[in-house]
Amino acid sequence: MKMRTHYVALVLFVCTLASCSKEPVGPSNISEAENAKEVEQELLNIVNEYRTTMGFNSLSFSTVAYDYANSHTDYMISIGSINHDNFDTRASKISSQVDAELVAENVAKDYNTASQAFAGWLDSSSHKKTMEGEFTHTAVSVKKDSNGTLYFTQIFFR
Repeated sequence: MKMRTHYVALVLFVCTLASCSKEPVGPSNISEAENAKEVEQELLNIVNEYRTTMGFNSLSFSTVAYDYANSHTDYMISIGSINHDNFDTRASKISSQVDAELVAENVAKDYNTASQAFAGWLDSSSHKKTMEGEFTHTAVSVKKDSNGTLYFTQIFFR
């Protein structure tokens, strides 16, 4: 059974990596946008409430994941689009810092509230699968660009 669990985790990790592109050389001066802390906390609460309602464990907040989620959200704002660019590097760094065996992320933009972002993820089979994954820790970064558009990054790991 343990072998099967490791195999499934490995397949999930490889599939996640395969779906992400390498981060192109972009702006070198990425500025840090201000966090929408209330939206972040609300989205974290919504995801955890959903998980417990579905019989999954609640996720603990990780400052390591939060730092990487914030950096990625700033990067997405700097190029004006959502993506999983450089996910393999983020996942590797998180894994080395917290000894994680599996890392995943969800991203979004063009939602005005935490509830709308959550509903968008729930309507996407891959995002839903991530939210329902066998993870123990998470962090949510939500920031606004200069036009007021919210960008979301949620990182999960175990």
